[in-house]
Amino acid sequence: MDRLKQIESFVGVATKGSLTAAALAEGVAPAVVGRRIDALEERLGVRLMVRTTRRITLTHEGSAFLEDCQRLLADLANAEASVSAGGVKASGYLRITAPAGFGRRHVAPLVPRFVEQHPDVHVSLNLSDRVVDIVNEGFDCAVRVGDLPDSSLVSVRLADNRRLCVATPGYLRRAGVPQSPAELSRHECLTLSSDASQTRGWAFLVDGQITHLRPSGRLDCSDGQVLHDWCLRGMGIAWRSTWEVEADIAAGRLQSVLDGFAAPPNGIYAVFPQRKHLPLRVRLWIDFLKHTYGDERYWSARPAAA
Repeated sequence: MDRLKQIESFVGVATKGSLTAAALAEGVAPAVVGRRIDALEERLGVRLMVRTTRRITLTHEGSAFLEDCQRLLADLANAEASVSAGGVKASGYLRITAPAGFGRRHVAPLVPRFVEQHPDVHVSLNLSDRVVDIVNEGFDCAVRVGDLPDSSLVSVRLADNRRLCVATPGYLRRAGVPQSPAELSRHECLTLSSDASQTRGWAFLVDGQITHLRPSGRLDCSDGQVLHDWCLRGMGIAWRSTWEVEADIAAGRLQSVLDGFAAPPNGIYAVFPQRKHLPLRVRLWIDFLKHTYGDERYWSARPAAA
């Protein structure tokens, strides 16, 4: 029990930014929270946070430990909810958001199936390529593709995601095949407009290190599907996810380039606010996504894009 209290206090301080705020949430004195953090650091033999009179900053070890602790507390809450919920049916409104392109192809088709299983749940689906602030905008869960920014949100990895540089054979005959990421500067690159994405650019593995480039071209768009369509029309090179272009590559409509520089896969995640008791409808939705995306047959059976 002491260990659990220490972890809960650590997560509280890390996410709320102060001993006082964490203590108020737990209903104890700040000194109690401070002693728990001290005991946790002593037991682990590592400094988790640097505390001054003005601010609290996580160390590198503290940041890594925070993610594991958040996942542990979320799993524990889910386990307790599974027992206490018993035969209670999920109900209420479920507000979810996802990237536009991925959401159209891999989230929207799942919603009717989920609602059939849970007829008392009402679902509102928001599709947008901007990074939605799910806490301030009132969403229960977000599906996100790619690297996640540091935050106090809880994330569950649902599947791997790999991205490739692709172009039509016709474009590559006209413009040539780039042999290194640096050569992209001489090509028409189809990129997301700056207001549509907060990513660091296209990622490549160069000399064993992840390198991010921001290539440019005459065309950019806030909608990833439009970039895909332009790419199919031979307008340039696009950096797209395998879930979007695998069928086109298999059919010969697109050709991947720079495969030897492809970065390791990142992830597809369910992201939700830190809550003491996750609503049953949210927990069931996340479990539904994990079960669906975790099955390799789901991805191999996806039809080609219309």
